[in-house]
Amino acid sequence: MERIIMAIAFAALAATAHGETINFDKDRPGALPTGWIAGATGTGKPVWTVEADTSAPSSPNVLKQSGSGTYPWCVLKDALISDGFVEVKFKPLAGKEDQVGGVIWRWKDGDNYYVARGNALENNVSLYYTEAGRRKTIKYVDAPVAGKEWHTLRVEFHGATIRVLLDGKAYIEVTDSHIARAGAVGIWTKADSVTAFDDFSYGASAR
Repeated sequence: MERIIMAIAFAALAATAHGETINFDKDRPGALPTGWIAGATGTGKPVWTVEADTSAPSSPNVLKQSGSGTYPWCVLKDALISDGFVEVKFKPLAGKEDQVGGVIWRWKDGDNYYVARGNALENNVSLYYTEAGRRKTIKYVDAPVAGKEWHTLRVEFHGATIRVLLDGKAYIEVTDSHIARAGAVGIWTKADSVTAFDDFSYGASAR
């Protein structure tokens, strides 16, 4: 029964969500994109900058994280969504501890939000919620995440239902209600991950 309810919710979301895509090509290289803010959950010195990248799915620019931190994040602060989707193309470039790219949603502040990510060193996809600055695991699933290649990570969320897709395949479908109500959307890395992002898309489901 739970799977049927989730399937209905995701089908309704897919039919009604209207999206917007940001490709960072109009933003000035060497700086944050317009309307975005950055920081880290925990400690560290993340460095988020728009950079030229000829491999970008929509060239010439990407948004790149090249610093380090416990959990670096970069958020489109005025895009407040309760139910909808968030999607990004990401390319893990380097990192000895981690090589991840993630998306966040229902972001209230740097200590409270949902996050899903793909990890090229572990070859998996995972879903977490971060509450009071502590990241807590909801689910891990093995998945192919090749380093130095572009992948598409998408999350669809409606009420307590969450679906995580990598490269068009659904790997995680769960219900979780830890982070409720509208929040901002954005992207995320971990530790020493150097990751490029492009074609960030998001949308709210029609009410």
